[in-house]
Amino acid sequence: MVELTSRGAPASPLRWTCKSVWQLAAELQRQGQKVGRQKVAELLADLAYSLQGNRKPKEGTAHPDRHAQFEHINARVAAFHKRGQPVVSVDTKKKALVGDCKNGGREWRPQSAPELGRPSDVADETLGKVHPYGVYDQTATIGWVSVGVDHDTAECAVESIQRWWPKMGACREKDATELRITADGGGRNGRRSRLWKVALQRLADDTGLRMAVCHFPPGTSTWNKIAHRMFSHISMHWRGQPLTSHEVIVNVIANTTTEKGLKIHAELDTGSYPTGIKVTDQELQDVALESAAFHGEWNSTITPRTTRN
Repeated sequence: MVELTSRGAPASPLRWTCKSVWQLAAELQRQGQKVGRQKVAELLADLAYSLQGNRKPKEGTAHPDRHAQFEHINARVAAFHKRGQPVVSVDTKKKALVGDCKNGGREWRPQSAPELGRPSDVADETLGKVHPYGVYDQTATIGWVSVGVDHDTAECAVESIQRWWPKMGACREKDATELRITADGGGRNGRRSRLWKVALQRLADDTGLRMAVCHFPPGTSTWNKIAHRMFSHISMHWRGQPLTSHEVIVNVIANTTTEKGLKIHAELDTGSYPTGIKVTDQELQDVALESAAFHGEWNSTITPRTTRN
């Protein structure tokens, strides 16, 4: 009975139901067997079955060059630090509902006096959702978060770096000629995103910086430094309190600190970022992109097409 459902055979009587020991025992009883849930559990163990959750595709954990890419990223980051060039880790934080919705986590409050919110976690039609995009400076414990209110696109991601550079990056790295970016392999800043490359080219032209990008291998996004050095602290800081407005979200993020001196600047990004933008082959060819010898799909550099003083 369990083998049929695990193979997805349509003839199984439990094809579309939960395969709990209670359900299995009930089905066996309907078929005339005198058996209870405990015996079913013992039989499943004898058959080498166990409770298991879903997993991501094998590519995420078994890529043959996974470790080599980590070493490549570390070597490139160390080389940039040695030359005094800036290195940032970028990523988007999980979307958050704006309004009096329940927010996960707990905080100290008087007994029997929890923060009350709407019973449904459906987005407010007026306030909607926000998608914070972060830039974490790996040279110092400082970060930038643009709280976007429109669509979550590659242009929105690059705009966050565009805002970070003159207000925080250029102030610290006045002699910088290059910018090393470490990013996840998927999403709006993913290695396959054409719009990400085109938008980075515009950023390179505007700043005069060479954009050297390293993507993490599939399924390893948690190794991106911004995830555990900045976003995790933001999540802990706003736990247990409804994010009732854009102002609350920006202030909570900006006031997130750690014992190691993390400082974050946050601001609202009210820009419009339409979806469905198609990048033509010609536009992609116009990007001054140089792929690295080692996994060029993960590691590449975009050179400015204009020279700036």
